[in-house]
Amino acid sequence: MKYIEFDEARRLDLILLGRVTIDFNPAYNDQVKEDFKPLKKVHMFEKFVGGSPANIAVGVTRHGLKAGFIGKVSADQFGEYVVDYFNEQGIDTSHITRCTNGEKLGLTFTEMLSSKESSILMYRNCIADLQLSVEDIDEEYIKSAKAILVSGTALAESPSREATLKAVMLAKKNNTKVIFDIDYREYNWKNTDEISIYYSIVAKEADIIMGSREEFDLTEKLIQPNRTDKQTAEAWHGYNAKIVVIKHGMKGSTAYTCDGQDFSIKPFPVEARKGFGGGDGYGSGFLYGLYQGWEIIDCLEFGSAEASMMVRSNNCSDSLPNAEQVKQFIKEEKEQYGEMIARV
Repeated sequence: MKYIEFDEARRLDLILLGRVTIDFNPAYNDQVKEDFKPLKKVHMFEKFVGGSPANIAVGVTRHGLKAGFIGKVSADQFGEYVVDYFNEQGIDTSHITRCTNGEKLGLTFTEMLSSKESSILMYRNCIADLQLSVEDIDEEYIKSAKAILVSGTALAESPSREATLKAVMLAKKNNTKVIFDIDYREYNWKNTDEISIYYSIVAKEADIIMGSREEFDLTEKLIQPNRTDKQTAEAWHGYNAKIVVIKHGMKGSTAYTCDGQDFSIKPFPVEARKGFGGGDGYGSGFLYGLYQGWEIIDCLEFGSAEASMMVRSNNCSDSLPNAEQVKQFIKEEKEQYGEMIARV
């Protein structure tokens, strides 16, 4: 069954809105290899474009979809770096604008202590991406896309909060599908009540919602806490959601569809380099499958495979694979572990 009908006449497959940052990861290449160690002992870093919506924009573009981005970057060399990188990837940057009051792109430093233990250190004061304003949201641009993907981080502060809600409103007005990637980051939020208020506003309008169990708990805190996964899915299906994806990390994930079905997947086994970045690969792969009209379980398998490929990588943007590379990875994993390795 096809749960989402995209308007095939529109020139862009997906517009992403929200966070774009600069990632500094411990160097791990042919010249320098910073082994697992505390961040304070790392001397050499590699620089990459980061931020969940930015990474998903790169990921879906690598799969052949046509993506655009609505965002704010700093008026400096790092802002130029992001725009140049997006242009090189084939992402439409016509609606990325520069900050005018000295705000800077966020910096993310990654700590890799072991294959099972990693963390991130974010610098997000006076941040560029949260300066997105209602004036930056163009209705004609929203109308040109089959769907928009909204990152929950974009709701953390004004004026980005109002800009995000405007984009969702215009998407609903023009039958542009709304994908809500909850993408919780504690930085910039003042309290959990605020999180629940704004997450739930967008979730009620979304056609697809993707998040971890923790992220859904934050969304539902003021509505009905302590729901089971099935109760969560049923609640959001009662609004607009056709597909609700709930992730449980290494325990796997489940997609709940509006006809009462559920489909589950496990991660493909890999030797991890880091514990983050998998969600961006997962989102890229899962959405690619939906755009191809695949069955939900095949979308999940593709997303799970891409997630595993990303956690074994040293970065979150440059290493995003193309579709053929994901298919080859799945083939190799099944040859080694069995045909049903990821399916529940």
